[in-house]
Amino acid sequence: MDISVVIPAHNEERYIGACIESILRHKTAALHEIVVVDNASTDRTAELAGSYPLVRVVKEPAKGLTRAREAGRNAAQGELLAYVDADSLVPANWFTLMEQEFSANPRLVCLSGPCDYYDLPSWKKVVVRTYWRIAHSLSFATRALVMGSNFVVRRVALDAIGGFDTSIEFYGEDTNIARRLREQGTVKFLPSFRVSSSARRFHGQGMLTTGTVYVLNFFSEFFLHRPVTRKYKDYR
Repeated sequence: MDISVVIPAHNEERYIGACIESILRHKTAALHEIVVVDNASTDRTAELAGSYPLVRVVKEPAKGLTRAREAGRNAAQGELLAYVDADSLVPANWFTLMEQEFSANPRLVCLSGPCDYYDLPSWKKVVVRTYWRIAHSLSFATRALVMGSNFVVRRVALDAIGGFDTSIEFYGEDTNIARRLREQGTVKFLPSFRVSSSARRFHGQGMLTTGTVYVLNFFSEFFLHRPVTRKYKDYR
C-alpha cells in the first residue's frame, strides 16, 4: 500500500523543514514519496523542501488551498494520499495507524483525526480537546467529518469524485471533500489519529472567532453544499 504525503505550502519556509523531518523520522516502508506543492510562494519554501530525500516539489502558481491540494492529487503516485499542512508535525504512530485502518477495512475511503496545537497555553489546549470530543460525536451522525490538516484518502475514491472543488478558496473545503467521499465508502474520524500544528490562526484571528467560523462553514457546507465564508487571511 504505497503512501504519498502531500503538503500544500505557501510561504512556509519557517515550518516546512520540521514538517518533513517529522514525516521522515516516523515513516514506514509504505511511504513512497512526499509531494510538496509550492503554491505561489515568494520565499525559500521550494528550495528548503527540495533538499530532503523522498521529496518532490511541484508548482501550483494559482494561489489557493484547494488548487494546491488538487495539484498534489495530480502529481502524487501513491494508492493512499495523506494530506498534512506545512506547519504540522506527525507523531510516531501516524503511519502505523493509517496502514492498520486501511488494511482492516476495504470500505474505508478516508481517515481523519484531530489536530493538537503545540504553541497554545495549557488551558486553551483543554478547550481544543473538548471541541474534538464534541466533533467526534458529531461524526457518527454526519459521517462527514474531516480535518483538512490531517486526512488520508484512497486515490481511487478521490479520483471517482473528480478531486477537490477548486471553487472553494479555504473554509469548508474539508467538509466538502468528506461529504462527497462518503458516497464512495466509509469516512472515519479516529481520535487517536492525531497531528500537532501551529496555532498561528488562533493567535492571529482569535480562538473564539476561528472556532465559530469553522463551525458555521461546516454546517453550511454540509447542509447547503456551499461555504458561508468566502474570504480568508493567511497567518504566517
